[in-house]
Amino acid sequence: MTVSHHVRVHRSDEEFAREDQLAWKIAEVAVDPVEVEPAVVEMIVNRIIDNAAVAAASLTRAPVSSARAQALDHPVSRGGAGASVFGVTDVTSPEWAAWANGVAVRELDYHDTFLAADYSHPGDNIPPILAVAQHVGADGAALVRGLATGYEIQIDLVRAICLHKHKIDHVAHLGPSAAAGIGTLLGLDTATIYQAVGQALHTTTATRQSRKGEISTWKAHAPAFAGKLAVEAVDRAMRGETSPNPIYEGEDGVIAWLLDGPDAAYAVPLPAPGEPKRGILDSYTKEHSAEYQAQAWIDLARKLHGEHPELLDPANVESIVLHTSHHTHYVIGSGANDPQKYDPTASRETLDHSIPYIFAVALQDGGWHHVDSYTPERAARPDTVALWQRITTAEDAEWTRRYHSEDPAEKAFGGRVEIRMADGSTIVDEIAVADAHPLGARPFAREDYIRKFRILAEPALEPAEIERFLDLAQRLPELTADEVRELNIVARDGVIASAPNPRGLF
Repeated sequence: MTVSHHVRVHRSDEEFAREDQLAWKIAEVAVDPVEVEPAVVEMIVNRIIDNAAVAAASLTRAPVSSARAQALDHPVSRGGAGASVFGVTDVTSPEWAAWANGVAVRELDYHDTFLAADYSHPGDNIPPILAVAQHVGADGAALVRGLATGYEIQIDLVRAICLHKHKIDHVAHLGPSAAAGIGTLLGLDTATIYQAVGQALHTTTATRQSRKGEISTWKAHAPAFAGKLAVEAVDRAMRGETSPNPIYEGEDGVIAWLLDGPDAAYAVPLPAPGEPKRGILDSYTKEHSAEYQAQAWIDLARKLHGEHPELLDPANVESIVLHTSHHTHYVIGSGANDPQKYDPTASRETLDHSIPYIFAVALQDGGWHHVDSYTPERAARPDTVALWQRITTAEDAEWTRRYHSEDPAEKAFGGRVEIRMADGSTIVDEIAVADAHPLGARPFAREDYIRKFRILAEPALEPAEIERFLDLAQRLPELTADEVRELNIVARDGVIASAPNPRGLF
């Protein structure tokens, strides 16, 4: 049975045992030797395939090339055999592999998600945990256990602690979860993992400006940086170094000064001793390369595209209002008050966080493409710009309530669209969850993950490489240490050579 841990700020002169701290409770979950359930193993395999798919599609993009070049400028560290980097056969030190692969996975914003009190892409745990597994020679079973922990801890933190309302970036939940997952992988003791979790949190708190206004290429780097720092935090803890504590509950700690303040309290759910780690089963992947809260709206737009072709011409449309949750309205909607969300020259990262833009393009095109839907030419098309400017969002209390509902049958990430036509008529429709969501019209299953991988990997990988990787990934629990080291994708000849090759300090 899940245990709800009461977490509050403590004065320095209060009695507060280390064993009662949230970081210690997280470490206790990490050391629990409970077996990983078959359904969780299956989903971990799915997400490894999913991460590799979106990484393959981003191998030649500039941020990924930059991160890969940085990583490959660093040699393998002395403590192991090194870790692989997506796209190449070279290996590097595990923290730098976590960096390069984390950027490749996040660049297209196209992998898994969990939304509750805060946001997360729990698949961001895979690059650092996998990198350490390859470096130390862990087998597939150990990797599965580590990933189950990483997913569990991040999802449990996201359920309970809101970061974004205090303008703290959501990767502050990723540093502790990746550190805990690495601790499980390595079989570390509670005290060591506790120190690593504290150090990882301390070093991965940053503002949300990375997801505001003109969004930069750092958006893809932020989770990779958290994963890199988690690897380094574990290394320090293993050497006997200690971390600020209590990191969450201290009077000068994260909660008191970065979150809800000295009077705050949270109820953080964590698995009880002996309870399986099932958190990954509550997460969901993306069918479309766009911010998760746009997924359902893309599906509704393509439905309206087929049912109402008159909507494609902005001359027929007076206004479109998307009635939705607080999060959607204020993060990717007009409630953000970001003029960049209506700017045809905005960056890809900004357009990815503009639901007015996304809905306009999906409505006109009847679908979404991870490259074509973001090109400058597509964004600047006059009829699209005209339609785009007519689309706004509005917070709806009921959709906000459903967004935060703990009842899976009620939880929703969509909303209701009201379209006022130029002739005075109206079109009203709604959608609760994306088609690919577990409760959606077409829930993603193993064959969907494999299809997504084939589509995204085909331009970059040889057919034999695609089959080799899929075979390895689907045998994950039984992989030997040598086979775990082969859990990588290598681009066909000429692909990496065609990518940017920036030089820097290293």
